[in-house]
Amino acid sequence: MSTNGYITGNELKRIRKKKLAEFKERKAELTGGPVHLTDASFEEAVKKHSVSLVDFWASWCGPCLSLAPTIEELAKEYGEKILIAKLDVDENPKTAESFQVYSIPTMVVMKNGKEVDRIVGCAQKKIIVSTLEKHLG
Repeated sequence: MSTNGYITGNELKRIRKKKLAEFKERKAELTGGPVHLTDASFEEAVKKHSVSLVDFWASWCGPCLSLAPTIEELAKEYGEKILIAKLDVDENPKTAESFQVYSIPTMVVMKNGKEVDRIVGCAQKKIIVSTLEKHLG
């Protein structure tokens, strides 16, 4: 906020971005789709769930787009048990870098906020399910 009590342009942009991220997360919960995470929402979201699968992707990545329907299916099938989420690496480089995601798609399985497994590349659904089941036990 500026010294005269008005919200600055940059502050307004930050607020809009945060609210949009919150809206997308809530929409995903209601529709059964994957939750779209940001650098700002990542940590809190994965800590809320005992097990999470985060798909690190980008809109220009062909294999990422091929994997998207599988992630959608997993969100519908596992959405009540675990967090199924997506994080756009171009829009959220801080989180991608902190997890050393240098190839996409990369799916990171987290348990209690800590990485426990990783799948790099466009894996078949049965491989992803097998990896998730290993950590649900």
